[in-house]
Amino acid sequence: MPDLFHTLQGHDLGFLKIVAEAWGIELNAPDVHTALPRLTSEMLDAALAEQVIGGLPEQAAAALEALLDHEGRIPWAMFTRRFGEVRTFGAARRDREKPEKNPISPAEILWYRGLIGKAFLNFPPEPQEFAYIPDDILEFLETLRPQKIEPLGRAASPGETRWSIPATDEILDDCCTLLAALRTGKEAKLAEDPNWKTKLPFLLALLKAAGLVRQDGSVQPEATRQFLEAPRGQALSTLVTRWLASNTVNELLLLPGLVFEGEWQNNPFHTRQVVLGFLDSLPKGVWWNLSAFIAAIREQYSDFQRPAGDYDSWFIRKKGSDTFLRGISSWDEIDGALLRYMATGPLHWLGLVDLASNEQNTAPLAFRVSSWATLLLAGQAPPLPQERDAIEITLDHRFKLSRLTSRAIRYQIARFCEWDEETSDFYFYRITTTSLEKAQKQGLLPAHLVKLLLRVARRPIPPALIQAIERWDKFGVEVGMQPVTLLRVSSPEILEALRKTKASRSLMETLNPTTVILRPGSEETVRKALAELGYLSDSSLSLGKRV
Repeated sequence: MPDLFHTLQGHDLGFLKIVAEAWGIELNAPDVHTALPRLTSEMLDAALAEQVIGGLPEQAAAALEALLDHEGRIPWAMFTRRFGEVRTFGAARRDREKPEKNPISPAEILWYRGLIGKAFLNFPPEPQEFAYIPDDILEFLETLRPQKIEPLGRAASPGETRWSIPATDEILDDCCTLLAALRTGKEAKLAEDPNWKTKLPFLLALLKAAGLVRQDGSVQPEATRQFLEAPRGQALSTLVTRWLASNTVNELLLLPGLVFEGEWQNNPFHTRQVVLGFLDSLPKGVWWNLSAFIAAIREQYSDFQRPAGDYDSWFIRKKGSDTFLRGISSWDEIDGALLRYMATGPLHWLGLVDLASNEQNTAPLAFRVSSWATLLLAGQAPPLPQERDAIEITLDHRFKLSRLTSRAIRYQIARFCEWDEETSDFYFYRITTTSLEKAQKQGLLPAHLVKLLLRVARRPIPPALIQAIERWDKFGVEVGMQPVTLLRVSSPEILEALRKTKASRSLMETLNPTTVILRPGSEETVRKALAELGYLSDSSLSLGKRV
């Protein structure tokens, strides 16, 4: 890779002076030819370089660390996707707007300190544009890096890993479901589902961090379309990248069973980087005991998320308790719980960690870094299956979609339909008049649904289904179903007598001489009237039958 001299060689004098100012170097040269060797010579002074690099803001330091983790280079597109863009300025506009004073990203901070360059480099699989650390700066940084910490805890025993739960990409399907729920007003239904109770708050925070959902919970249509249409590997990489860089996804505040009060703040970005550093110390492909891992962190790095070891200023208590959890004695209930939650929750959901236990349907006892983790943490897409499965239409006119049906298509189907069951492999949806009415209010017409089905259904659509959709579009609701209470009597004379009482207003539609529909909630009134007439009613059926 180019050294510092050749990295800065293509820049104008104004840029060199910006870099010099950031380093505290006095540069009174008349031109680039004079300024460049002076600047690079002073920047390579070990004491000064250590001071400048040590004073980097946290996220800029994390960006530099990511480059170090990848031999000093990352494809430019991936680097800026993770650490923000570097704006393009002409010299005059740059000198006028002074972007170095108000950088918009960690990448831009490094750029105006001369710590990264941008160039086409010939590395496999093909030449492409890279963000890189100049070679001589890279050599110096390698000497500053602390030695990797020893693995924390112990390897898991065979008995602790009998039942493995590999990392999957199901988070993509869950995000599709949640986006559709937010668009159709069904998020409350998800919140009631036990399978969603723990992951729903995290997914919602993640979708906001990824720019797919606004802060008020409404969906960003264009960003959502692009996300759902992206290949699965790319979509998963996007979620991981946005999660890594986020200051708003706060895993601590998502811990179930705890209540957080007061104005104190933690630093979720810093905590996330530290936890990933702990994972990086573990041997690849080896199952690791989760409890021993957490216990070792408590012993050696107990303050991993606590500024200056402060265990008293965070106001946290258990739900149902008025006592705040303070002091190091609360570590297991807060800090230890956070580590367990991150391992078994976000890290697993995002495809970074596999889990295992001694038997099925029990709490995880062990974990290991997944085979996808290296790619995902570098902003690259793992090889995932393509979404090619078509929609199946069942005999009862339900739509059956697999997890490898296009997420963009399932999102549209979900907006037209009521949601039936979800299995481990399939989603089921059903058209109703109510669902079509809701879709129409969002600008989705029945003709759009028919066109979509004709395009993506595995077999020809049943004519009766198309006819039903088109009839609703033309005539509205033609068939209604509702529960009612029926009153059945043994002879027409009983009904005639009942019509002469005050309970007559409770009698609605007559179905036959001995059967009538009762007005909702009038059962007790009718019961009393019949008793006054000398008739006993069947109390076990509440006078009738709900149908």
